[in-house]
Amino acid sequence: MQTESVKENSNRAPLFLLSFNLFIVMVGIGLVIPILPFYVEKFNANAQTLGFLVAVFAFMQFLFAPIWGRLSDKIGRKPLITIGLIGFAIAEFIFAFATGLWMLFISRILAGIFGSALMPTAMAYVSDVTDDKSRGQGMGILGAAMGLGIVVGPGIGGWLAEFDLSYPFLFAGIAASLAAVVSTFLLPESFTKEQREALPLESRVGQFTQIKQALVSPVGFLLILVFIMSFGLANFQAVFGYYALERYGYGPQQVGFTIFIVGIVGTLVQGIGVGRMTKRFGEEKVVTIAMVISAFGFVIMTLAANFTMVIITTGIFFIGNSLLRPSLNALISKLAGPRQGMVMGLNNSFLSLGNVAGPILAGTLFLWNIHIPYLFGASIMIIGLIATRIWIAKKPRD
Repeated sequence: MQTESVKENSNRAPLFLLSFNLFIVMVGIGLVIPILPFYVEKFNANAQTLGFLVAVFAFMQFLFAPIWGRLSDKIGRKPLITIGLIGFAIAEFIFAFATGLWMLFISRILAGIFGSALMPTAMAYVSDVTDDKSRGQGMGILGAAMGLGIVVGPGIGGWLAEFDLSYPFLFAGIAASLAAVVSTFLLPESFTKEQREALPLESRVGQFTQIKQALVSPVGFLLILVFIMSFGLANFQAVFGYYALERYGYGPQQVGFTIFIVGIVGTLVQGIGVGRMTKRFGEEKVVTIAMVISAFGFVIMTLAANFTMVIITTGIFFIGNSLLRPSLNALISKLAGPRQGMVMGLNNSFLSLGNVAGPILAGTLFLWNIHIPYLFGASIMIIGLIATRIWIAKKPRD
């Protein structure tokens, strides 16, 4: 018992350092949210171009996350985390100094490619340094750091943009560079050479073949749930600003304040609540509870009549998603076996695929009726909930 406690304490430092790295990256992603529309206007671009800039970032993550995940199983987690941070920094600097629209696309492509090296590798790192009992808590800490970065980022971006629109991107590039230096010298490797050599030889198959194989494996259903979760959240994020403007007449200040408040709530849930709930109820029950809350949140958001109710209903939705993501990651990790990097790479691909599909469909549905994206999101969550209950019932018990 004492040995487990010592091991847990020794793993806390790298876990928090890793969380800091992801926090920095998510700040870099979040700070562009309030200023990206104004930035692309410098190049005479429109909303459609902005949509493609967002989509190309997520699509690159979809393509490259499994590649980075497999590579982390071969060469270790630390090199991939460092490479990802350096590449992300370069992408932000390109965006800051862009002189043409093509440079913005190059920047987003590079950011998607190298940013996708961080997420699956970080989740694999958590799997390396935690046992089954504490994995949900570890994933929750990681999720809290990412959620906090997304919350803090827009505030920093909006403030820096008052001086110059390029400053937020310079800030993100410098922060990612510092995180890369810190990781190089302070972050220990979690997947040793001996562990890497003990892995069975892997046959060379294409990514889409690998995805097909993963879908029929024990972890396949959970990857579909990752897509549903990501799709639902992206469905919300894509139209929330437009929804708030058209229904309530809110501007960027009210929208930003709402995201800030509910983001703080989500961060607290991930950092404190997920670990306690998964230890008490297990990941499967927490996933089920989270999907119920998310679906309920989608529906009641359409009933909010004033600013206070908007914050409360949006907060309920965020609580559901904040519980869902880390508990789902922990479940996937337990079924991944020794190839944590590869499976977490596929996990990130399905996450990115939802981030591509969600905004595209939400925008189309919004044109028909402003409430339909949220009601559709609720329907998807309910379908996912029913499928999850069936999967749990049929799942072999240890």
